[in-house]
Order: sequence, then structure tokens, then C-alpha cells
Amino acid sequence: MTHPFSVKLHHRLPHVAGFYYCLSAIPLPPFSRRVGGYRAPRRVILGTGVSILSQFMNMAAGSLVAKSFIASARQKGVIEKVFDNVEWPEQFPFKDEDFLRFDESPDTLFYESPRFVTHIDDPAIAAITKYYSEVFPPSNTPGVALLDMCSSWVSHYPKGYKQSRIAGMGLNEEELKQNPVLTEYVVQDLNVDPKLPFEDNTFDVITNVVSVDYLTKPIDVFKEMSRILKPGGLAIISFSNRCFWTKAISIWTSTGDADHVMIVGAYFHYAGGFEPPKAVDISPNPGRTDPMYVVYSRKPAA
Repeated sequence: MTHPFSVKLHHRLPHVAGFYYCLSAIPLPPFSRRVGGYRAPRRVILGTGVSILSQFMNMAAGSLVAKSFIASARQKGVIEKVFDNVEWPEQFPFKDEDFLRFDESPDTLFYESPRFVTHIDDPAIAAITKYYSEVFPPSNTPGVALLDMCSSWVSHYPKGYKQSRIAGMGLNEEELKQNPVLTEYVVQDLNVDPKLPFEDNTFDVITNVVSVDYLTKPIDVFKEMSRILKPGGLAIISFSNRCFWTKAISIWTSTGDADHVMIVGAYFHYAGGFEPPKAVDISPNPGRTDPMYVVYSRKPAA
């Protein structure tokens, strides 16, 4: 679900009163209250603040630790520690309302027109490409298959990277047709149908770049990811702090970078079929260019 607008239309605001904002220059829906001059979703006003991290931290001073994480989320080394002291609740802790969006119109309408642009800046793109080069199976490895979920005209894979099968899923066929790394593609709205149209134990790697924040049925999608990964297969979810907030889920727009890491980790945990998630901060220039974070996990080996 990479978005059909230029990265220049994404607006990034600093943390304000413990909350996180990601906005876009698309038309804003009416709303009765405003924050800082911007029309903001209700959860931004009522926001969860540090509660996402604090409810998971297995420490007596968990809330203080959570505040520390949020305050220093852009410092190198902090993101990698988010999962160090996690005690996952027995039940999935998020509510249905956490996955509501300001714009609940069909995503196929939002992505109807192709936009051949990128949605993070060049240093962030270079960072995820470099990361892929370090963890992907070598190019042209017999029998290796990759899936790029929520793909578009570019997947940010290393230059010249090839496998006999690299599938893509997205919402705009014109964009997918132009993606040079894909050997096949499927047009599908995962927020309508989270069932992935692939056989069990098919892929060695699944990637998803700056799109996890738009999934309204993430547990269903992550269960499907586990199903179609080969034993030992790797799922890589990467994201920044840019988004179109009218299409991003409420829990994302009301929380910050470290919280987002925890949210994605929760998807892996509660979907089942994955090893404990891990996080990496691959931000190239913290505080100066777009941050870039990776949460990854593997399907247990047979």
C-alpha cells in the first residue's frame, strides 16, 4: 500500500506532549477539534501516550522506562532494546477502535491512480536497500522465492537483485507492472481480503516497506505470512515516521516511533507461528533525515 503521492506531500511533526503525528496534504475530513492548527483524529487528542510501551514492559518502573524510550527513540541503540523486557499480555491488547481510520472509503479508490514517486527520502531508501543486501539470500539462488507485500513500482531491493520468483502484491496494477524486480504480481486489497493467494511454505522472504501502518486486519495478515513462509523463512517489516494519517490506523497516528516497533512486534507475537520479534534501527542520519526501522522475525525451522 505504498501511497500515490510524492514524499514532499508528507508532513512530519515532532512529538508533542508525548504524542506522534503523521499527516498528509490530502483533503482533511471535517472534525470539531483541532490540535496545533491541524485537524487531528480523536485518538491524537485522547492519545495513548506511553501506555503502549508501559503495558508491555516487564519492569517495576515500566512507565518510566517507556517514557525514556519515547523520549530517546531516535537515539541509536534504543529501538533495538524495545523487546528486551517484554511481557506480552495473554490476550491481544488492542481494541477494534485502534484499527479505525479517518478515511474509511475503499482503499482501491485512494490508490486508483498510479503515482510513480517514492515515500521516504533517499537516505532512508538507501538504508533499507543496504539492509536487504545484508539479509537477503544471494541473487539467483535456485529455489528461492520472495514476496513484496503492499508493493508498487519500486521495491527498494538491491540493484540487479534477481530470483526466479519475486512476487508483488499491491493496489495499483500500473505501478506493479513497472516494478523491475517482480516476476509476477497480484492486485489485492488486504484490508478487504487478508487471505494471501499463495500455497503454504512458498516464500523464503517477505518484505513490507512503509505500509504496515495501513493494515486494518494485521493479525489475519501476519497469520497468512507465517502460513506461506517456508520453515526458517524471514519476514521483514520496515517503516518510517511518514504516513497519510487519514488512511493510517488510529493506534499508529497516536503513538511514536518506539511504540510503533512494539505494535509491529505484537502483530508477530499474537499471530503465532513466528519466533520472538527483533528490531533494528537503520536510520541513516537520526534527527536529520527520515528515520527507518525494521521489525523482523522468522518462521520456526522445521
